[in-house]
Amino acid sequence: MKTAEEVKTSALYVVATPLGNLGDITLRALEVLRSVDAVACEDTRHTRRLLDHHGIRAAAFALHEHNEAAASQKLIGLLSDGKRVALVSDAGTPGISDPGARAVAAVRTAGFPVIPLPGANAAVTALSAAGLADAHFLFVGFLPSKAAARRQEIASLKTLPIPAALVFYEAPHRVVETVADLAALLEPQRTLVVARELTKLFEQIAAMPLIDAPAWLAADANRQRGEFVLIVSAPPAGDAIDAGVLRTLQLLLNELPLKQAVKLAAEISGAPKNALYEQALMLKGKDQ
Repeated sequence: MKTAEEVKTSALYVVATPLGNLGDITLRALEVLRSVDAVACEDTRHTRRLLDHHGIRAAAFALHEHNEAAASQKLIGLLSDGKRVALVSDAGTPGISDPGARAVAAVRTAGFPVIPLPGANAAVTALSAAGLADAHFLFVGFLPSKAAARRQEIASLKTLPIPAALVFYEAPHRVVETVADLAALLEPQRTLVVARELTKLFEQIAAMPLIDAPAWLAADANRQRGEFVLIVSAPPAGDAIDAGVLRTLQLLLNELPLKQAVKLAAEISGAPKNALYEQALMLKGKDQ
């Protein structure tokens, strides 16, 4: 008896693949990859390892950011011949900060169905373990690589109409610069969650006040390795606390009991006492 997936013809299946751990693939994804005539993928060598691991013999061809237009026409040619094709990226869900969106648009324009298969996504995986209570999040993806453009985009994210956590992807060779810019341009009392190498051997998820993040990265070179998801919590409600005031509070906390440090910081700076108290609790690592 044919499965529901096998009876469909001339369709593009958008298939999410594991971030790192090869076991993180759905039964439906395996069923589809076994039944399609071809697999369009970012890197045929990388995808071949996944397919071989699961004993899948489907032919693979490259569809990446440099050839997406031409490869999309090849894909549409296969569909026109009645073939079934799967689209995958190197890791996670295609078209999300990965190639695939243009191919999907071209297939839809050509009149063929596009069938998505849910699965691994680095942003959602990181959010699920972040422990942030923000009601909204904005997926930004990769920031510009040039410093001026990156800072301009970060600054623009400071004034969103709805308070939201910000989700970024970053590569290891730029993570130090990006985190430094986030700490310099956004409210220092926001929380930063650093999630790197998700589902892989050296997975690490750490949360900290944004102002402390550059020093945390610098303290251990291993913390700068791997593929990163960076999540910055939504801006604090009410009055924001200046970075200088926050540093004053930290210095006072190093020498005085919490309530006394908050009282003195409020008298020195004029900042709201309640807001300072909340920040002091976070800095001390206590439950509110």
